[in-house]
Amino acid sequence: MSKFTDKLIRFMYGRYGADALYRFCMVLFLILLIISLWVETPIISILNLALVLWMLFRMFSKNIERRRKENEMFLKATAPLRSFWSLQRMRIEERKTKRFRRCPHCRTILRLPIKKGKHVVNCPVCHQEVHVTIRF
Repeated sequence: MSKFTDKLIRFMYGRYGADALYRFCMVLFLILLIISLWVETPIISILNLALVLWMLFRMFSKNIERRRKENEMFLKATAPLRSFWSLQRMRIEERKTKRFRRCPHCRTILRLPIKKGKHVVNCPVCHQEVHVTIRF
């Protein structure tokens, strides 16, 4: 088995490999594959084939700078969506120890410890005083 992994490592040397755009395309491929199980249209099959070919092309490409720029554009375009879901995940994970409130001045989300009652907090972004009431 180590012979195979050594050969694979040598083959992939100097090639781009997988990144965030690749993973997104893989998830999209799997979703389209599941849809194609119920809805049999040639359009979905062609789309899936094109997606797989593009993913393989990007993964085995030696033009690393171009692939990096493509991934950077993808990350920039999806940044608001990724930050939204990151915040939602953090809210779920810390729901027993923290409360989240918006600063009324700059709209930044403040992460506050759970202490029942009224509090005055300084916003770390706009440095304004924020009056917060935390209830259970």
